[in-house]
Amino acid sequence: MRRKRVLPLAALLLCAPALAGTAPAAAAPQTAPAPAPASGGPLRILLTNDDGYDAPGIRKAFERLTAAGHDVTIVAPLTNQSGTGTKVMNAPSVTVKHPEPKVWAVDGTPGDSVAFGLAEVFAGKAPDLVVSGTNFGPNVAGLATHSGTVGGAVAALEHGVPAIALSTGGLSVPDPVTTVNAMGPTLDFAVKLIDRLRSRARSGPLLPQGVGLNVNHPVVGTDGKGKAAGVSATFQDPQTVLEPDFTDAGDGTWRMTVKVALRPAARGGDVEAVSAGRIAVSPMNGDWNTGPADQAVTSTLISGLRP
Repeated sequence: MRRKRVLPLAALLLCAPALAGTAPAAAAPQTAPAPAPASGGPLRILLTNDDGYDAPGIRKAFERLTAAGHDVTIVAPLTNQSGTGTKVMNAPSVTVKHPEPKVWAVDGTPGDSVAFGLAEVFAGKAPDLVVSGTNFGPNVAGLATHSGTVGGAVAALEHGVPAIALSTGGLSVPDPVTTVNAMGPTLDFAVKLIDRLRSRARSGPLLPQGVGLNVNHPVVGTDGKGKAAGVSATFQDPQTVLEPDFTDAGDGTWRMTVKVALRPAARGGDVEAVSAGRIAVSPMNGDWNTGPADQAVTSTLISGLRP
């Protein structure tokens, strides 16, 4: 699934106040949208991820966003839920732990965690923003489609709450130490991005209704602490990145291996930006619609067909 590009990011950021009352035709949130944050004041942030509530990325994000003056509450999976995408559980009950103040651990997916956070932790008043991450490793191209980090942000968008997905990593096999180090620059940029959204929004919402941002920060330098080469407004590259291979074990099971199989990067896409050491910022929608142009093509395609 490749989510549509609603607006070029530069236009999105510059026009956010004018678009405050504009939503994609089919982006109907299930709950009332979050009220506009006070101009210049701290934001109430629900922080989630897919690596688990105690993973280094989310803990660093909590510290950095709190140090920036925001009121941050972690509502995240109890265990690692990488690769769960937008999955939500279908069970009559869910285990939720509250191990410390401002921290909730939900025994489910990022989507379950966001749903619980909005319904219970932030009951009565939605947060100003949901931040998902920072995730360990990139969520670009086809990886974003299956990412639990992106899934957590999509769950927020479905409920009318602005959301940002944050990921740290390049397209090579990640080194744990350098990736964790690179989470510092990732979160420094996240603070700047949130400040930009808040200043542009004035008294309106942080982002147009139903639109979120998928942010991928590269690992720069041998120690991961280097500065990115710049920031690019991108889209989700259409390639899959990962290629599975199955081998019949002869006993009814199949052994599976996965390898990175990169094709040439699409110009202007997130793979191109991250590969060049730039931060990729891609707008995304919380629905499956591809826009009026594709609807028109579909109408032409089925014209004259009868049951």
